[in-house]
Amino acid sequence: MPRIHVCSLRRLPQTVEETGARDVVTLIKNIAQVATPQPVVRERHLALDFADIVVPTEGQVMANETHVSDLLRFVRRWDRVAPLVVHCYAGVSRSTAGAFITACALRPDQPEEVWAEAIRAQSPTATPNLHLVTLADRLLARRGRMIAAIEAIGRGEDCFEGVPFALDIGPAG
Repeated sequence: MPRIHVCSLRRLPQTVEETGARDVVTLIKNIAQVATPQPVVRERHLALDFADIVVPTEGQVMANETHVSDLLRFVRRWDRVAPLVVHCYAGVSRSTAGAFITACALRPDQPEEVWAEAIRAQSPTATPNLHLVTLADRLLARRGRMIAAIEAIGRGEDCFEGVPFALDIGPAG
């Protein structure tokens, strides 16, 4: 069954090794600090460089529609044979939003709440970045449903590093 694994930067090599993932999404500020983990090939590693912010902040790069469009294009090419790993620095906000966006994009037959509630059930620390979700909601024409689903699960528990988790997304919808 196709799975999306979510983790922190620290857990990236271990997660790729343990899951057999061949596709990786990096959502992090200063992507130069992240090497493509072995055995993933560079063409199957998407690295997007932006800060974990939800309002414009001086000196910080905020996620934009191009970032989310790149994410959507990449995950739509994922063959779903081996797992996909989505990570950010702490495994709390950008990566959980990335996993949610991926699930919503690849399984439009499922209500947005299904994925938001699955994330909360798997990780009490998950706090999906609402700005990323808002951009995706617009690009996927979800009319606020993605935003409402994430708002409904609320903020996760405070932590320095998120609880890693996996979403089983099932067959293409």
